[in-house]
Amino acid sequence: MKISIFGLGYVGCVSAACLAEAGHDVTGVDVDLTKVDLLNGGKSPVIEKDLETLIGKAVKNGTLRAVASADDAVAGSELSLICVGTPSRPNNSLNLDYVDRVCREIGRALKKKTHHVVCVRSTMIPGSTENHVIPSLEEGFGGSLPDRIQVAVNPEFLREGTAVHDYFNPPKTVVGAASSDAADHVVSLYEGIEAPVVKTSIATAEMVKYVDNVFHALKISFANEVGTLSKILGVDSHEVMDIFASDTKLNISRAYLKPGFAFGGSCLPKDIRAILYKGRSEDQDLPLLSSILPSNDMQIDRAVRMIQEAGKRPLTFLGLSFKPGTDDLRESPLVILIETFLGKGYDIRIYDENVSLARLVGANRAYIEKEIPHISNLMIADLDEAMRFGETIIVGHDDPRFAKVVSKLSGGKTVIDLVRLFDAPPDGIDYHGFNW
Repeated sequence: MKISIFGLGYVGCVSAACLAEAGHDVTGVDVDLTKVDLLNGGKSPVIEKDLETLIGKAVKNGTLRAVASADDAVAGSELSLICVGTPSRPNNSLNLDYVDRVCREIGRALKKKTHHVVCVRSTMIPGSTENHVIPSLEEGFGGSLPDRIQVAVNPEFLREGTAVHDYFNPPKTVVGAASSDAADHVVSLYEGIEAPVVKTSIATAEMVKYVDNVFHALKISFANEVGTLSKILGVDSHEVMDIFASDTKLNISRAYLKPGFAFGGSCLPKDIRAILYKGRSEDQDLPLLSSILPSNDMQIDRAVRMIQEAGKRPLTFLGLSFKPGTDDLRESPLVILIETFLGKGYDIRIYDENVSLARLVGANRAYIEKEIPHISNLMIADLDEAMRFGETIIVGHDDPRFAKVVSKLSGGKTVIDLVRLFDAPPDGIDYHGFNW
């Protein structure tokens, strides 16, 4: 394929050299003539392991060249990759000036094209393609883009120092596009590279890159705070983290990484408080770990606002325990929600088949009597009766029966779903997903 690549920094140079190595015909574009001259001389404009070898080979074979003219590059290619920088502004917002400028240049050049794909590799906040890339392309083009001009997003997952290796051994290939034709065109760039291919929406592709990077930073900070406390306590932090990472069922896995409602129960809140107390007693500040419980509390606050904004009373809660399949009410975020709305004077009913006063003993009975003494008047044993009672239905447990009864609702009831019962909500329901 004939490809033009705009921006000859790390991402642009690595992409250009590796695509040329894979047999594509590549033209790099940059306003910096020094970079253009270096690449045309077989030299790498950036320091990166193995990169200059690939560039020298490709230039010698005639499959890689660099120019300063967008018109020439677009005219001689069928797909353009945007790899320009997206630095921070002084207020930490994203500076998309380079993206806008390049898109205007590409847009002007597209007037002479019958078909073309413009694909963004630069890291951009979700909404940037819709609000910057496409409008800038159209500004240069002089009007709305025709169907023959397609736009896509293809985030890179390259680490400086190992970028060439990462290009040929990616964890995944993600392409966001509005049309399957555009997505397929971009995916074809990576034929022969073994990695899962994900085709998705443009906004999702934009978001994935940020989630990856933020999670990487989170992991580093988490490990460092574990190390901080472990050292004070005389524990080998590397051994601790090696054991931690060996668990691929719960720790390094999909477990606990599904957006939903707040956590609770008898273990997580208590253990976080204990480790933070120990850190303070050793005069150690653990800011990342200290932020976990306040972040969790904010999820409960969001749910309160969401239910209030629904504007319908009375309320039915489907679920009371801190998670499905248990009768444990200790630090259940649903209990906290119910306490909040009882305090605001709301009329409430609760359905949870695992929480039955006749079967509760010991700690759970004591918890109810102390924390929510009106629980016996709020519980409803019949699910259908509970559904008839509330004008707003709050789904707190992921139960197949709840999905069935919610999907049959009528009469203007509102559903606040804290667990994502449906990938796509049923038609005809005033449905509000919590974190989706």
